[in-house]
Amino acid sequence: MEKQKKGVRLDGISKIYIDPKTGKEFYAVKDTSLDIEPGTFVTLLGPSGCGKTTTLRMIAGFESPDEGEIYLGGEAINHLTPNKRDTAMVFQSYALLPHYNVFDNVAYGLKIRKISKEEIRERVMNILKLVEMEGMESRMTNQLSGGQQQRVALARALVIEPGVLLFDEPLSNLDAKLRVTMRTEIRKIQQKVGITAIYVTHDQSEAMSISDKIIIMSKGKVEQIGSPREIYYHPASRFVADFIGEANFLKARVLWAEGEKAMISVAGREFQVNNFAGAHKGDEATLVIRPEGAVLAEEGLLEGRVTLSTFMGSYQYYQVMVGDMEIQITDYNPVNRRIYEVGERACLNFDPKGVYIL
Repeated sequence: MEKQKKGVRLDGISKIYIDPKTGKEFYAVKDTSLDIEPGTFVTLLGPSGCGKTTTLRMIAGFESPDEGEIYLGGEAINHLTPNKRDTAMVFQSYALLPHYNVFDNVAYGLKIRKISKEEIRERVMNILKLVEMEGMESRMTNQLSGGQQQRVALARALVIEPGVLLFDEPLSNLDAKLRVTMRTEIRKIQQKVGITAIYVTHDQSEAMSISDKIIIMSKGKVEQIGSPREIYYHPASRFVADFIGEANFLKARVLWAEGEKAMISVAGREFQVNNFAGAHKGDEATLVIRPEGAVLAEEGLLEGRVTLSTFMGSYQYYQVMVGDMEIQITDYNPVNRRIYEVGERACLNFDPKGVYIL
């Protein structure tokens, strides 16, 4: 399949709706600017109602922005209808044609484009092989499993060779195990084809596993853009830290700061952190520690009391009160470690380099 890499740029786009209950206008998406590089896999991630699906539908042409401009491969496309845009969408519901077999479902877009029968057959068979549906072209869609239907929907979008492939929560109708398999397959196919992909989901683990970049949205605005690693270890806000994975938030006070180094006080204990730029003496701050970044020990940086101790197989899960703050800890591979029980005093240890301050 010929690779056609196109980037997508959103320049200050907004979408305004009217609340049916109050009759007042509200921004579903507000002043959003994005620059998605050609050939990358980018995920729009956020809770329900954050504006991610509206953003995707504006790129596809199913919604029109009330403000701003959308560019595809450098071309302004606001005025283009969905069928005139160099995009294809894979829907949550698959949207397969029930009276057509697999071959005809995949070939549908090519027939509309008046492609010759010989080329249609060649392209459909090649794409069915790519999505591992070879030999099933004569099956009716109601004879397929959910995962197979998703592969057909993906093949139908890919076969027209779009510049950008759009995904609207495509795996939400599948069971958990099949979702993991299919998201891996989608990522492999995207990398093999080299196409630009924009993927909407509210599932953080899905976003982390398939994305080059994650765009986290909240209340119609972009909260942060970055690689999964950047988003996880360097959240730009409390919302991001809390939405991606689990996080502990500890109240801290800055005793001194120089460059990116700072001496802070947490629950009466003092220690240094090394990745805190812009701090000033006397500042109140929030310390972010991931549950897997802390361990319990006889001696350590912070002292607390165990309020929950649960064996989870691959890890021991704790909740520990440090002053008036509850800290979650996931202690992986606990087989050779001491297990702390509820009510015991224990010290909290963590690598200050792995701590992030908001």
